[in-house]
This record gives sequence, C-alpha cells and structure tokens, in this order.
Amino acid sequence: MTTHLIHELEQLKKQIFSLVAMVENNLTLVVKAVQDRNKSMALQAVENDTEIDQAEVAVEEECLKLLALHQPVAIDLRFIVAMLKVNNDLERVGDLAVNIAERAVFLNGMPPAPIPFDFDKMAEKATRMLRQSLDALVNSDVPKAIQVCKADDEVDAINRAMYEQVKSAIREYPQHLDAFIHLLSVSRHLERVADHATNIAEDVIYLVRGRIVRHAPDVPVRKDDVGDQV
Repeated sequence: MTTHLIHELEQLKKQIFSLVAMVENNLTLVVKAVQDRNKSMALQAVENDTEIDQAEVAVEEECLKLLALHQPVAIDLRFIVAMLKVNNDLERVGDLAVNIAERAVFLNGMPPAPIPFDFDKMAEKATRMLRQSLDALVNSDVPKAIQVCKADDEVDAINRAMYEQVKSAIREYPQHLDAFIHLLSVSRHLERVADHATNIAEDVIYLVRGRIVRHAPDVPVRKDDVGDQV
C-alpha cells in the first residue's frame, strides 16, 4: 500500500465517521421530537438532512476516486466497498429520520392521542442498534456487529405486534384515527432503521472477515474478530 493511498483511506474514514455522527444525532433528534411533540426539533432535523445528503455524496465520490486512481486489492478493496455500502445505508437512515420528522410535525398539530404501542421501547431498540452498528464499524468489532444482527428479530417482533395494538386503538378511539396512522408510519420507519443498522453490522463482518453473511442464519464469534482493520 502506498503512503498516498494510506493517507486517502484515512481521509475517507474521517468522512464516513463524520457522516455517522450526523445521522446518529439526527435520528436521536426526531425520536425526541415525537416523544415531546416538539415541532421545532422536527423542522431542525429536516433542515439537517441537506448536510447529510451532501456528506453522503462526498463519501461516494471519494470511494469512486480511490477505486479509479489506485485500483486497490485485498483488505483495501474490501474497505472501500464496505464504505460504499455503509454510506448508502446511512443516507437511507437519514431519509427515514426526515420521514419521522414530518410525522412529528403532523402529530404536533393534532390533539394529543394515546400512543397505542410501546414507542419508547421500539425507538430505544432501533437507535441502540444503529449506535452499536456504528460503534462496531469504528472499532471493526465483529462480536458487537453480531449482536446487532441478532437484535433485529426483537424489533421485527415489536413491529408485528404493533399492528394489532393500533387496530384495537382505532376501534376504541376512532377520533384519533389520523394520529394512529401517522404513529403506525413512525413505527414502520423505526423498523427500517433497525434493518439498515443490521446491514451496516453485516458490512462490518464483511470488512473484517471478507465474508458475506447477509443470508447466514448464525454467525459464530472467533478469537480474531476484533482489531483486524485498515
């Protein structure tokens, strides 16, 4: 690996980690906007997405430049490919945060309605999964990435149960129908955040091990899973 390539890979790391921080902060902001019925927080999150989009484009352009100029192989190639995939998932989480923010603005303009499912639990699990997947990325930590993959089933189960809870709430409080529909949408967006966190965790495993585990039913932990990074 040339000194020039090493320097540019380090710059790419800094770019992706900066994007990580922006996306994580914006998701936390929109969750709080729903919990607190805070319109200004929601609007701030929508505004923040412009910077996230610009950062995502910059990361993609940097990855493509490195591929074209250096024609990397082995771990360097895996790193750039993984960053391209992670970059795409981060941008999608950013979009989902905007969708949640738009629902928060709508809910803020309506009479308070009882939340018919455990929103706090679902939001906490989805945001924790994203945070852990990003920690795994920063530290090339496969055991933590595996934990994220396993946690996705819990969020899926909450999401499935939530549909029945919303149906019951609509029957009991038909005057809050519109609010319940928007809360249902928020839940679905959080479930998708968990899916993208799982994608990032799988990319961490690919980065460290060179193995695609997208459809693997179980991924064992190995002694050499932490620390083999660019």
